[in-house]
Amino acid sequence: MDIKVVGNDVEKALKTLKRQLQKEGIFKEIKKRSFYEKPSEKERRKQREARKKRMKAMRFRRPAV
Repeated sequence: MDIKVVGNDVEKALKTLKRQLQKEGIFKEIKKRSFYEKPSEKERRKQREARKKRMKAMRFRRPAV
């Protein structure tokens, strides 16, 4: 990852960095690894995320004609 600071505008570079980290899921990964997660909880979380992803995909699908 490479963020360039243009014209000493560190605030803008920092904002760009945060946006890039958010997009790549780094913050989510850090939060997930900060505590131990039991295998049963992990399975439920994965199922919940998959269900959420499926529902989102269904919203953007074209209706069958």
